[in-house]
Amino acid sequence: MTGNGLEAVHLSKSYTIDARQITVLDDVSIKAHAGEFLVIEGKSGSGKSTLLSLLSGLDRPDSGRVVLAGTDITGLSEDALAPFRNRTMGYIFQSFHLVPSLTALENIMFPAELNGDARAAAKALELLRCVDLEHRMNNFPHQLSGGEKQRVGICRALVNRPLIVFADEPTGNLDSVNGDIILQLLLELRREFNSTLVMATHSREISAGADQVVRLSDGRIQAPDRRTQE
Repeated sequence: MTGNGLEAVHLSKSYTIDARQITVLDDVSIKAHAGEFLVIEGKSGSGKSTLLSLLSGLDRPDSGRVVLAGTDITGLSEDALAPFRNRTMGYIFQSFHLVPSLTALENIMFPAELNGDARAAAKALELLRCVDLEHRMNNFPHQLSGGEKQRVGICRALVNRPLIVFADEPTGNLDSVNGDIILQLLLELRREFNSTLVMATHSREISAGADQVVRLSDGRIQAPDRRTQE
Protein backbone atom coordinates (compact mmCIF):
# COMPACT_ATOMS: atom_id res chain seq x y z
CA MET A 1 0.00 0.00 0.00
CA THR A 2 1.25 3.51 -0.79
CA GLY A 3 0.53 6.76 1.05
CA ASN A 4 -0.20 7.07 4.76
CA GLY A 5 -2.67 4.22 5.06
CA LEU A 6 -2.53 1.01 7.05
CA GLU A 7 -2.62 -2.54 5.74
CA ALA A 8 -2.48 -5.83 7.63
CA VAL A 9 -1.98 -9.01 5.62
CA HIS A 10 -2.79 -12.51 6.91
CA LEU A 11 -2.11 -11.84 10.59
CA SER A 12 -2.19 -14.78 12.98
CA LYS A 13 -1.36 -14.91 16.67
CA SER A 14 -1.42 -17.75 19.21
CA TYR A 15 -0.48 -18.08 22.87
CA THR A 16 0.49 -21.15 24.87
CA ILE A 17 -1.37 -21.46 28.18
CA ASP A 18 -0.87 -24.53 30.38
CA ALA A 19 0.60 -26.49 27.46
CA ARG A 20 -2.43 -25.61 25.31
CA GLN A 21 -2.09 -23.45 22.22
CA ILE A 22 -4.83 -20.82 21.99
CA THR A 23 -5.32 -19.14 18.62
CA VAL A 24 -6.37 -15.53 19.25
CA LEU A 25 -6.23 -14.29 15.64
CA ASP A 26 -6.49 -16.45 12.55
CA ASP A 27 -5.55 -15.07 9.11
CA VAL A 28 -6.82 -11.50 9.58
CA SER A 29 -6.36 -8.98 6.75
CA ILE A 30 -7.60 -5.37 6.83
CA LYS A 31 -6.91 -2.09 5.05
CA ALA A 32 -7.51 1.51 6.17
CA HIS A 33 -6.97 4.51 3.93
CA ALA A 34 -5.34 7.72 5.16
CA GLY A 35 -7.77 9.77 7.27
CA GLU A 36 -10.30 6.94 7.57
CA PHE A 37 -12.20 5.97 10.73
CA LEU A 38 -11.98 2.18 11.05
CA VAL A 39 -13.79 0.32 13.81
CA ILE A 40 -12.78 -3.17 14.94
CA GLU A 41 -15.92 -4.58 16.51
CA GLY A 42 -16.44 -7.73 18.51
CA LYS A 43 -17.41 -9.20 21.83
CA SER A 44 -14.98 -9.57 24.73
CA GLY A 45 -12.42 -12.23 23.81
CA SER A 46 -12.92 -11.86 20.06
CA GLY A 47 -9.33 -10.66 19.53
CA LYS A 48 -9.85 -6.90 19.22
CA SER A 49 -7.13 -5.81 21.65
CA THR A 50 -4.67 -8.35 20.27
CA LEU A 51 -5.27 -7.06 16.75
CA LEU A 52 -4.68 -3.47 17.89
CA SER A 53 -1.44 -4.54 19.57
CA LEU A 54 -0.23 -6.15 16.34
CA LEU A 55 -1.28 -3.22 14.16
CA SER A 56 0.55 -0.75 16.40
CA GLY A 57 3.68 -2.86 16.79
CA LEU A 58 3.18 -3.36 20.53
CA ASP A 59 3.25 -7.10 19.81
CA ARG A 60 4.51 -9.27 16.94
CA PRO A 61 2.37 -11.63 14.87
CA ASP A 62 3.25 -15.31 14.47
CA SER A 63 2.74 -14.80 10.75
CA GLY A 64 1.64 -12.03 8.41
CA ARG A 65 2.74 -8.42 8.17
CA VAL A 66 1.65 -4.87 8.97
CA VAL A 67 2.47 -2.01 6.59
CA LEU A 68 2.07 1.58 7.81
CA ALA A 69 2.80 4.54 5.54
CA GLY A 70 4.75 2.26 3.23
CA THR A 71 6.87 0.74 6.02
CA ASP A 72 6.59 -2.92 6.96
CA ILE A 73 6.75 -2.55 10.74
CA THR A 74 6.88 -6.31 11.30
CA GLY A 75 10.31 -6.19 9.65
CA LEU A 76 11.70 -3.50 11.96
CA SER A 77 14.02 -4.24 14.86
CA GLU A 78 12.89 -3.18 18.33
CA ASP A 79 15.44 -0.32 18.25
CA ALA A 80 13.99 0.95 14.97
CA LEU A 81 10.35 0.28 15.83
CA ALA A 82 10.16 2.34 19.04
CA PRO A 83 11.07 5.73 17.47
CA PHE A 84 8.99 4.97 14.36
CA ARG A 85 5.98 4.22 16.54
CA ASN A 86 6.47 7.39 18.56
CA ARG A 87 6.70 9.53 15.41
CA THR A 88 3.81 8.05 13.48
CA MET A 89 1.33 6.56 15.97
CA GLY A 90 -0.74 7.60 18.94
CA TYR A 91 -2.41 5.17 21.35
CA ILE A 92 -5.43 5.77 23.59
CA PHE A 93 -6.04 3.18 26.29
CA GLN A 94 -9.24 2.27 28.12
CA SER A 95 -7.47 2.62 31.48
CA PHE A 96 -5.79 5.95 30.65
CA HIS A 97 -2.19 4.86 31.55
CA LEU A 98 -1.12 8.36 32.60
CA VAL A 99 2.14 8.72 34.52
CA PRO A 100 1.06 9.44 38.14
CA SER A 101 4.09 11.63 38.94
CA LEU A 102 3.58 13.93 35.94
CA THR A 103 1.09 16.77 35.59
CA ALA A 104 -1.49 16.80 32.82
CA LEU A 105 0.74 19.09 30.76
CA GLU A 106 3.82 16.91 31.36
CA ASN A 107 1.95 13.71 30.45
CA ILE A 108 0.98 15.24 27.11
CA MET A 109 4.47 16.63 26.48
CA PHE A 110 6.21 13.31 27.11
CA PRO A 111 5.98 11.73 23.60
CA ALA A 112 7.05 15.01 21.98
CA GLU A 113 10.01 15.31 24.34
CA LEU A 114 11.08 11.80 23.35
CA ASN A 115 11.23 13.13 19.79
CA GLY A 116 13.40 16.05 20.92
CA ASP A 117 10.66 18.52 19.96
CA ALA A 118 11.55 21.98 21.28
CA ARG A 119 7.86 22.96 21.01
CA ALA A 120 6.63 20.08 23.17
CA ALA A 121 5.21 22.37 25.88
CA ALA A 122 3.57 24.72 23.39
CA LYS A 123 1.94 21.85 21.50
CA ALA A 124 0.72 20.25 24.73
CA LEU A 125 -0.79 23.53 25.93
CA GLU A 126 -2.51 24.05 22.58
CA LEU A 127 -4.11 20.63 22.84
CA LEU A 128 -5.22 21.27 26.44
CA ARG A 129 -6.97 24.39 25.17
CA CYS A 130 -8.67 22.33 22.43
CA VAL A 131 -10.19 20.03 25.07
CA ASP A 132 -10.99 22.81 27.59
CA LEU A 133 -8.47 21.61 30.18
CA GLU A 134 -5.99 24.46 30.23
CA HIS A 135 -7.05 25.19 33.82
CA ARG A 136 -6.00 21.63 34.76
CA MET A 137 -2.54 21.75 33.22
CA ASN A 138 -0.73 21.57 36.58
CA ASN A 139 -2.97 18.90 38.10
CA PHE A 140 -1.75 15.34 38.59
CA PRO A 141 -3.80 12.34 37.35
CA HIS A 142 -5.22 11.57 40.81
CA GLN A 143 -6.71 15.08 40.82
CA LEU A 144 -8.59 14.53 37.55
CA SER A 145 -11.94 12.90 36.85
CA GLY A 146 -12.19 9.89 34.52
CA GLY A 147 -13.37 12.05 31.63
CA GLU A 148 -10.56 14.54 32.22
CA LYS A 149 -7.98 11.75 32.31
CA GLN A 150 -9.22 10.43 28.99
CA ARG A 151 -9.07 13.91 27.45
CA VAL A 152 -5.45 14.14 28.60
CA GLY A 153 -4.87 10.69 27.08
CA ILE A 154 -6.27 11.87 23.75
CA CYS A 155 -4.02 14.94 23.81
CA ARG A 156 -1.00 12.76 24.56
CA ALA A 157 -1.86 10.52 21.61
CA LEU A 158 -2.10 13.51 19.27
CA VAL A 159 0.85 15.66 20.42
CA ASN A 160 3.18 14.30 17.73
CA ARG A 161 0.56 14.81 15.00
CA PRO A 162 0.51 11.05 14.28
CA LEU A 163 -0.49 9.54 10.96
CA ILE A 164 -2.60 6.98 12.79
CA VAL A 165 -4.29 6.82 16.20
CA PHE A 166 -5.21 3.52 17.85
CA ALA A 167 -7.94 3.58 20.49
CA ASP A 168 -8.74 0.51 22.61
CA GLU A 169 -12.28 0.88 24.04
CA PRO A 170 -11.55 4.57 24.86
CA THR A 171 -14.98 5.13 26.43
CA GLY A 172 -15.16 1.78 28.26
CA ASN A 173 -14.38 3.19 31.72
CA LEU A 174 -16.66 6.23 31.39
CA ASP A 175 -20.36 6.80 31.96
CA SER A 176 -22.53 7.27 28.88
CA VAL A 177 -22.50 11.09 29.01
CA ASN A 178 -18.71 11.36 29.32
CA GLY A 179 -18.31 8.54 26.81
CA ASP A 180 -20.28 10.48 24.20
CA ILE A 181 -18.28 13.64 24.91
CA ILE A 182 -14.96 11.79 24.55
CA LEU A 183 -16.03 10.10 21.32
CA GLN A 184 -17.16 13.34 19.68
CA LEU A 185 -13.98 15.08 20.82
CA LEU A 186 -11.81 12.32 19.41
CA LEU A 187 -13.62 12.40 16.07
CA GLU A 188 -13.32 16.19 15.85
CA LEU A 189 -9.58 16.12 16.58
CA ARG A 190 -9.07 13.26 14.14
CA ARG A 191 -10.64 15.38 11.38
CA GLU A 192 -8.60 18.43 12.40
CA PHE A 193 -5.30 16.53 12.26
CA ASN A 194 -6.37 14.26 9.37
CA SER A 195 -5.21 11.19 11.29
CA THR A 196 -6.41 7.69 10.52
CA LEU A 197 -8.37 6.41 13.53
CA VAL A 198 -8.53 2.69 14.32
CA MET A 199 -10.79 1.95 17.28
CA ALA A 200 -11.63 -1.32 19.02
CA THR A 201 -15.12 -1.35 20.50
CA HIS A 202 -18.10 -3.57 21.19
CA SER A 203 -20.47 -0.61 20.71
CA ARG A 204 -22.75 -0.71 17.66
CA GLU A 205 -23.52 2.98 18.25
CA ILE A 206 -19.85 3.90 17.72
CA SER A 207 -19.61 1.57 14.72
CA ALA A 208 -22.52 3.38 13.06
CA GLY A 209 -20.34 6.47 12.52
CA ALA A 210 -17.30 4.66 11.09
CA ASP A 211 -16.08 4.67 7.49
CA GLN A 212 -15.38 0.95 7.77
CA VAL A 213 -16.28 -1.74 10.30
CA VAL A 214 -14.31 -4.97 10.70
CA ARG A 215 -16.11 -7.55 12.82
CA LEU A 216 -14.14 -10.20 14.69
CA SER A 217 -15.55 -13.43 16.05
CA ASP A 218 -13.32 -16.02 17.74
CA GLY A 219 -10.25 -14.46 16.14
CA ARG A 220 -11.54 -14.57 12.58
CA ILE A 221 -12.70 -11.67 10.50
CA GLN A 222 -16.25 -11.48 9.24
CA ALA A 223 -17.24 -9.67 6.04
CA PRO A 224 -15.98 -6.05 6.30
CA ASP A 225 -18.52 -3.24 6.11
CA ARG A 226 -16.99 -0.34 4.14
CA ARG A 227 -18.98 2.88 3.82
CA THR A 228 -16.35 4.75 1.74
CA GLN A 229 -15.16 4.10 -1.80
CA GLU A 230 -11.98 2.14 -2.49
